[in-house]
Amino acid sequence: MFVDFFIKRPVFSTVAALIILLVGMISIVTLPVDRFPDISPTQIQVTARYEGADAEVVENTVTNILERQINGVEGLKYISSTSSNDGTSSIIATFEANRNKDLAAVDVQNQVSIVESQLPDSVKRTGVSVSKQSNNILMGFGLFSDNKEYDNTFLSNFADRYIVDAIKRIEGVGNVRIFGERRYAMRLWLDPNRLASRGLTTTDITRALSEQNIQVGAGKIGAEPAPQGQEYQLDLKAVSQLIYPEEFENIIIKTDENGGIVRFKDVGRVELGSQDYGAFLRFRGLDAVGIGIYQLPGSNALQVAKKVKTEMEILSKEFPTGIQAKLAFDTTAFIEESMKEVVITLLISIGLVVLIILVFLQDWRTTLIPSLTIPLSLIGTFAFVKVFGFSINTLTLFGLTLATGLVVDDAIVVVEQIHRYIEEKNMEAHEAASESMKQLFGAVIATSLVLMAVFIPVAFFPGTTGALYRQFALTIAFSILISTFLALTLTPSLCGLLLRKGQHPPAWLQGIFNLFNRFLDWVTQKYDQSLRLLTHLKLFVIGIFIVLIGFTGWLYAKTPTAFLPEEDQGYFITIIQAPEGVSLQYTSEVMKKVEAEMLQMPEVLATFAIGGFSFGGSTPNQGIIFTPLKPWRERSNPDQTVQAITGKLFGKFAMIPEARIIPINPPAIQGLGTFGGFSFQLQDRRINVDLESMVATMGQFLGVANQTPGLQRVFTQFAANSPQLSIEVNRERAKLLGVDFDDIFTTLQTALGGEYVNDFSMQQRTYRVYLQADQQFRSNPEDINKLYVRSSNNQMIPLSNLVTVKSVTGAQKIQHYNLFRAIEINGSTAPGFSSGQSITTVDNLTKQVFPLGFSYEWTGISLEEISAGNLALIIFSLGLLFVFLVLAAQYENYIDPLIIMLAVPLAILGALLAQMLRGFPNDVYCQIGLVMLIGLASKNSILIVEFANQLQEEGLPIVKAVIEASKQRLRPILMTAISTLIGIFPLVIATGAGAGSRQSLGTAVFGGMLIATFLSLFLVPILYIVIKTGKERLFSNNKLKLVK
Repeated sequence: MFVDFFIKRPVFSTVAALIILLVGMISIVTLPVDRFPDISPTQIQVTARYEGADAEVVENTVTNILERQINGVEGLKYISSTSSNDGTSSIIATFEANRNKDLAAVDVQNQVSIVESQLPDSVKRTGVSVSKQSNNILMGFGLFSDNKEYDNTFLSNFADRYIVDAIKRIEGVGNVRIFGERRYAMRLWLDPNRLASRGLTTTDITRALSEQNIQVGAGKIGAEPAPQGQEYQLDLKAVSQLIYPEEFENIIIKTDENGGIVRFKDVGRVELGSQDYGAFLRFRGLDAVGIGIYQLPGSNALQVAKKVKTEMEILSKEFPTGIQAKLAFDTTAFIEESMKEVVITLLISIGLVVLIILVFLQDWRTTLIPSLTIPLSLIGTFAFVKVFGFSINTLTLFGLTLATGLVVDDAIVVVEQIHRYIEEKNMEAHEAASESMKQLFGAVIATSLVLMAVFIPVAFFPGTTGALYRQFALTIAFSILISTFLALTLTPSLCGLLLRKGQHPPAWLQGIFNLFNRFLDWVTQKYDQSLRLLTHLKLFVIGIFIVLIGFTGWLYAKTPTAFLPEEDQGYFITIIQAPEGVSLQYTSEVMKKVEAEMLQMPEVLATFAIGGFSFGGSTPNQGIIFTPLKPWRERSNPDQTVQAITGKLFGKFAMIPEARIIPINPPAIQGLGTFGGFSFQLQDRRINVDLESMVATMGQFLGVANQTPGLQRVFTQFAANSPQLSIEVNRERAKLLGVDFDDIFTTLQTALGGEYVNDFSMQQRTYRVYLQADQQFRSNPEDINKLYVRSSNNQMIPLSNLVTVKSVTGAQKIQHYNLFRAIEINGSTAPGFSSGQSITTVDNLTKQVFPLGFSYEWTGISLEEISAGNLALIIFSLGLLFVFLVLAAQYENYIDPLIIMLAVPLAILGALLAQMLRGFPNDVYCQIGLVMLIGLASKNSILIVEFANQLQEEGLPIVKAVIEASKQRLRPILMTAISTLIGIFPLVIATGAGAGSRQSLGTAVFGGMLIATFLSLFLVPILYIVIKTGKERLFSNNKLKLVK
């Protein structure tokens, strides 16, 4: 027999176990560590800039062309875009999580190249960038000057030159981004009055810059082919590109026949300034720039963060006096704290399970043997985690925590049986081990196959939900596979080596064990009596069972659904939306009030405020504040959680009239949406679109939604009432005066929007040269009249003679979603409601509010929740089917698997009742628990059915066989069930980082296991009697018919 080989060779068994342990330990060191598997969707960003263009022009001339071409890329999930008034077009193409980022970027780049020639010249000159969007932001630093000696422009370029490149070289860093970036640019500021007085236009300046600021190779003197006897060769260096502001000031714009020269300094001023002034950043209230570090997928987040911090410490020693870099936020703090909490939970589970084993087996030797299975199985599992390309994350550690009570089950059953044979049948340890394994081999294999079969379908499901299931499920399956191997090899081998008859614990401990044994004997006696009574009430039991199944179905339908529980991730996001048309300085003053309010809170660690920025595009009236909080151990009270803090701040911020301020929790998984809560895109699908109707529909929906129970903080960052100026050209007058339309628009773009002319080099880097009217000449609408163009007869014509300026309102940005004009609407679920209920509520509201031609599409984490749909039900059904088929193959019939699996509805009932009592929804973690309960519920039934069948084969009738089997298997069933429950219980009462997911999973499994264990002890034997008796009667009747 397979097992006898290991019983006779204990050294071989021990070596095999040690190899499993060593391989697992080596794997742990090399595995990446992260909060979740890499399940966020692949995103490719396309960015273009049309200097001086408004949102509608950008939409028509850039965005529409690009996104319609990109829309045909293979594997595209959805596409969204934003056209902004600052001339920026930003398109994000989102693919499934399993799409290779490099290949997706190449595909998008190829599509962009096809239509690039159709774009405006200004866009082609600045270029269209295609980049891989990194969702895994790891940490951020604030770089600031504590003595205010250095401004943000210097800090931004200092970071770019001395910090960014160094951080990018660190292994595991995917990207480094500067927030509030102010990259150097040579700014040539024009004085339109002085320009016009000299008969010059912006086109003259642009032409002069293009001619006099160039970089060329002048060639060589004496290069081959050369005259015979050429003895030297000289490289020529033409000084043609300008570097310093003084050189740009002296650019010659115009000369006359009298030798007069007009230089740029005669019509403007030059400074080394910033390429963009549209945003600012503050850290803890100080002017700063932010440095965001993004993690490379598949790397070890904790190791990368440690290397980055070390590198920053080294770099900071060489900073100029007064410059400091401080850690602003660190997502690995949540990962580290969450992992720590899970590991503590795991260790507590192991300790409690070992204690339960000791109480039941009552001998240190018999306790030691199954206890060894725990570290061997759990550590060995990491070898499979490594082979399958998984990581050490929340889900794999959850799997190991739940596996703690499972990996000892088989070993407990084996040890308990061998120990009983030694004590009751006076067998030698080796003989008892051999005989016990003959009886238990099939049951051990069956229970293990059942538990593993549950998780087989999970491995094949795609998408985000499939990825969440996969790593958790397969981790448990791997641990069970190892524990089964150890239960059949190491456990009987050690039993044969260590167990002895007549071993007793100390007297004081024996007294405790005697009390426990008497209690267990009493329980066994009452159980036997109850079971015998129920054999006479079979119809009543069947009726109760049918009622319970019906109640389970009803409860499943009524339990609210959700995708992932909201977690306290140690920080929150605050959206600031000032009135349309206000300046960046106005927004800055509002944000200072918000920052000050936050910094007064004892739970707040810092503020990281970015003005002129939003996730939907950059506008001067918007801003975002990231607020990291103090560690979870310093925020142990319920009113110190992120949810409680954002709730309090929402009320306080409502008292600030200057802006709409909304604090909100971040999404549970980075990359699945911008904010926590729900989000969808309102779309205008009519042929003749107009923003007015769309905004009216949006406003009506927001008004109704914010008054609807279950929804709160429903908002949008879109607005279409931004004050704007419409400039209409009098075409007839322009033609009569001999003015080209192109000159009019070029003058407007250059003077008011700024024109990127060419480049200059400084400190081994290339920067841009911009031409624009000075700030005092573009601060009022009347300044448009101070601009001049030249006619065909060299007359200077003021724009006031050619254009009409009107005040209008419009949108700062125009968004598209799947090519339709769209408005993103976000909101939160009110306390006491689930995200699934929020989605249903929004679905119903849209049917009431949205007129014909308007539709909507879910996005972000809401889209993932809806896409998951009935996936959990499909996975659950396939798990049932696989388990049934495995059991049918094991028992060579379909009756025994049916009896065994009738315990599963009881487990589902227990799980749903537990979730309901704690107010938890049926989320992904609960659904994972339900799948796991298929195996757990079936396991206890297997022990009863397997032994009852053996007793029947020995000649006992059905009723006596199942009662005896239930009675004898009560102790191992209680022992394995209690060890499983005790192993899970720390999850149920989890606190700290990641507590929401641990509580959801633990509650479902604990409740299901508790109810299934109690009820199946009574229902399974009765169902066994009813079904087996019915089968015998059926076959007996068929035989009588055949005889007749």
